[in-house]
Amino acid sequence: MPMQAQQQLKALLDQLNTVIVGKRDQVQDCVACLLAGGHLLIEDVPGVGKTTLAHALSRSFGLHFSRVQFTADMMPSDLSGVSIYERAKEAFVFHPGPIFAQVLLADEINRASPKTQSALLEAMEEKQVTVEGETRPLPSPFFVIATQNPHDQLGTFALPESQLDRFLMRISLGYPDRAAERELLSGADRRGMVESLQSTLTPIELDWLQRKVLEVHAAPPLLDYVQDLVAASRSGRWFLQGLSPRAGIAVVRAAKAQAMLSGRDYVAPDDVQAILPQTVAHRLIPVGDAGRGPIEQVRAMLEAVPLP
Repeated sequence: MPMQAQQQLKALLDQLNTVIVGKRDQVQDCVACLLAGGHLLIEDVPGVGKTTLAHALSRSFGLHFSRVQFTADMMPSDLSGVSIYERAKEAFVFHPGPIFAQVLLADEINRASPKTQSALLEAMEEKQVTVEGETRPLPSPFFVIATQNPHDQLGTFALPESQLDRFLMRISLGYPDRAAERELLSGADRRGMVESLQSTLTPIELDWLQRKVLEVHAAPPLLDYVQDLVAASRSGRWFLQGLSPRAGIAVVRAAKAQAMLSGRDYVAPDDVQAILPQTVAHRLIPVGDAGRGPIEQVRAMLEAVPLP
């Protein structure tokens, strides 16, 4: 990868880390997700910086974005848009909704009803929406960065498996450590910092980087390792249902992006291990007697599968 591209990616990460302090690993996961062309789900309790991170990502990537606050009474047309009769033209004119943006910030996505959530499925998979029988393409690139609150909070609807599978990664920020929280308490307002962020990439440069991610080399032994992990997830020892082929492809893409951020043109087993919990845990349900959550179960599986 050219030195200029490496410097741009470093500047991107550094800028994000000035806004989201003490969360370098999670920030790198987010950047890897978008470089791999995937959609991102950020899950955590309110107030830890989910929406701030989503805004910062959009601005740093230099993309046009729209933010939608999902609510229980939200309708699919609130996302996709509607046709309204205009008397001057004596015809119905389509008014596009907020989904027609390069980045859709879906804030608290699990507060909307399943009907509204399902309106995103076609957009996330096909990069298009069908409104009133007409299919309309979405801008390129198109990302969904969604935030959601824990399922045990009031007024939330669990995302269906088909929706979760559309997200390349799910990350959790967690509470900051003492030093990072002290910086938040004594420093500048984070929302104000986001508004002043400058884009470090253009859409053309982002498109070039995404194509470069696909060129990162994954050797046959590395692909064997990914297949061993996928097969282990299907064994019934760890999870009720295993990973789909789409999930296996997602793991390879995310690992390639991780390798690029590390300055390498090949994927190492460390890259797979670094991104695996974030890439597959939201697609899996542990067996009933595991006594562990999905992420802990994925890590246990990682320890059990031998390295190539």
